Amino acid sequence: MTEHTDVAVVGAGFAGLAAARRLRSAGHETIVLEGRDRVGGRSWTTEVAGIPLDLGATFVGPTQDAVMALAEELGCVTEPTFCAGRNVIYWGGRLRSYSGTIPRLSLRELFNLARVRRKLARASADIEVEAPWTAAHAGELDAMSLQDWLRSAGASASTLALLGIASRVTWGAEPDAVSALHALRYVKAAGGLDTMLDVTGGAQQDRFLAGTQQIAVKMADELGDRVRLGAVVRRIEHSDAGVTVSGNGFAVQADAVIVAIPPQHRGAIDFSPALPDPYPRLTTEWPQGRLSKAYAVYDRPFWRADGCSGEALSDTPPVFITFDVSPSPDGPGVLLGFIDPREFDALDADARRASALQGFARLFGEQALSPRDYLDHRWSAEEFAPGGPTAAVGPGSWSTLGPWLHKPVGPIFWAGTETADKWTGFLDGAVRSGYRAANQTAIFRS
Repeated sequence: MTEHTDVAVVGAGFAGLAAARRLRSAGHETIVLEGRDRVGGRSWTTEVAGIPLDLGATFVGPTQDAVMALAEELGCVTEPTFCAGRNVIYWGGRLRSYSGTIPRLSLRELFNLARVRRKLARASADIEVEAPWTAAHAGELDAMSLQDWLRSAGASASTLALLGIASRVTWGAEPDAVSALHALRYVKAAGGLDTMLDVTGGAQQDRFLAGTQQIAVKMADELGDRVRLGAVVRRIEHSDAGVTVSGNGFAVQADAVIVAIPPQHRGAIDFSPALPDPYPRLTTEWPQGRLSKAYAVYDRPFWRADGCSGEALSDTPPVFITFDVSPSPDGPGVLLGFIDPREFDALDADARRASALQGFARLFGEQALSPRDYLDHRWSAEEFAPGGPTAAVGPGSWSTLGPWLHKPVGPIFWAGTETADKWTGFLDGAVRSGYRAANQTAIFRS
């Protein structure tokens, strides 16, 4: 049976739902088609030991105004991420403590890191976020990887290793797989490296005790039966007369469609007629990164009694960065670990658990080996729309494909955090991209 609506939306993540919600408030009818059996996209909250834990997007911070305003409107409250006490770092076989974002290094290492960070800030300042390919040295920057750029900037081995951790947690990729132009644009879109990486005053400052997915659930509840789960879109036929969006057992005719999924996943949809060059190349040259997460739940946050914040860095896989996401000082205590997926993802469940807990114990002691519960999630192992937190855009892609990333094709509009011009890759970027696509679509229909 074919249904009719004003605008079809593909994807019920933050971008798609934000777009549908804005369109509806402006008087445009929508139908949202989601292939999964849940809303939220890469925001997914589950429960472990009765505690809501985010398997995907977790944190929010100042200047992420779009998602924070949306959360407030929907009654979703935040609390500060715990960060009091000593941070720890396991580096070169040694465990040390430090305060702030930068770990304790030798004076020579600190000087090198500071110098490279200054160079990165100066280089990103010259990038126009909306059109990075227009920068004076865009071609040169896009031809090299972030690792190439860091080496050209004189980065020492310790600086390369520390910024390698930042690359893994940001893009789910090693620095040699990410375009230098992409990295510099991304940093500027987040307001700078400090804003992107810090807890206090940065992107990890706050979190939602009930999880981030509640925001998507509440948006979907407002839209009601206009959100269709298990509706895998296989084909989009488009012409000057509008679009027909179809899959197994459904078809939706509309004036326009907003495709609110990552560029890589657009490749699973058959567009008829085929999208003009170079749009199809985005599906292969704008790939999702790979990132996994692990949680260990304890009776109490025992590391706090030792004066530790729960924040840690490690150069030994699989756990490379941790946070304390305990719901209360009295317990339970919850450690969140970001996991290097390269070897971890191929292990069976028991081996993954043992490996992650050993990583926690390396940082916080033998007590970490005996949690009362444990959970991990491998985003690259997802059967539907797999991939990490955002796109890991490789060398050569921005200068050749950037202008087409979210440029409409007739009645087809694009959304998703990868297409955002501020806070790209974050929940805030997803919401902003949904609003942009909704505004473009409303103008198109007027």
